[in-house]
Amino acid sequence: MTGATVSPAADGLATRRQSRVWSKLKRNRGALVGAVIVGFFVTVAALAPLLPIADPTATSWSAVRKAPSALYWLGTDEIGRDIFSRMIWGAQASLLAGVVSVLIAVAIGVPFGLVSGYFGGWIDQAISRVTDALLATPFLILAIALAAFLGPSLTNAMIAIGLSATPIFIRLTRGQVLSVKTEDYVEGARAIGLSDLAIMSRYILPNVFAPILVQATLTIATAIIAEASLSFLGLGQQPPYPSWGSMLNVAKNFMTQAPWMAWWPGAAIFLVVLGFNLLGDGLRDALDPRES
Repeated sequence: MTGATVSPAADGLATRRQSRVWSKLKRNRGALVGAVIVGFFVTVAALAPLLPIADPTATSWSAVRKAPSALYWLGTDEIGRDIFSRMIWGAQASLLAGVVSVLIAVAIGVPFGLVSGYFGGWIDQAISRVTDALLATPFLILAIALAAFLGPSLTNAMIAIGLSATPIFIRLTRGQVLSVKTEDYVEGARAIGLSDLAIMSRYILPNVFAPILVQATLTIATAIIAEASLSFLGLGQQPPYPSWGSMLNVAKNFMTQAPWMAWWPGAAIFLVVLGFNLLGDGLRDALDPRES
């Protein structure tokens, strides 16, 4: 049997679908606002090593808790470090934690969900029971427990958040596979003798990718909040390296003397989470074939 080729009609259908998705996304103002916010923070984080800003770990005892000014745009912290510089480098840590955590969750959760939904039987029962048990534990509590077990560091925090988010992707993928595997094109692929691996990779995974992408975008926002929470508790990014969560942890002790220490990391977390949520909602509407 020769390898399957993509017909011009199928290629044209895929192109039209992509054009429709892009058109719907451009009409969604919320999604565009979210994309701009996310793009801004990603750009700032990526350019952090190149920007002419102060060393985020450099201290100055003559500039302790200085208010925002022309010299210190966002003020300084309790040991004279420039908050503007720490905010930019903190964006790198927070976004990295959000993206890497979700990649870990997708890399583990999607294969397990595919196997569970496709094969069913005792495999499905075993995976589903473990997933249910993990989902019964609140996400943040599970992440804190895993981070405490692994030890305080940004890397361990990302692993803990990724493992805690994995059951979400197992459940989502399994549900989508159960719906797709009964379609005629899957039955046809099975009838011509394709292997289970080929059917899952060629016919099922591409057709369950859209909801996984939407969930991944929304979960990045949750992961950023989780990383900030772990850093606030001392289980994430370790001093003297900046993280928005650890900055808030220090700022809570100086709310009356230097409230600006809490303003900026709090506003940044709010904005980047808002951006990912708006973008995720826009992607969900754009990728839904039932929406015109």
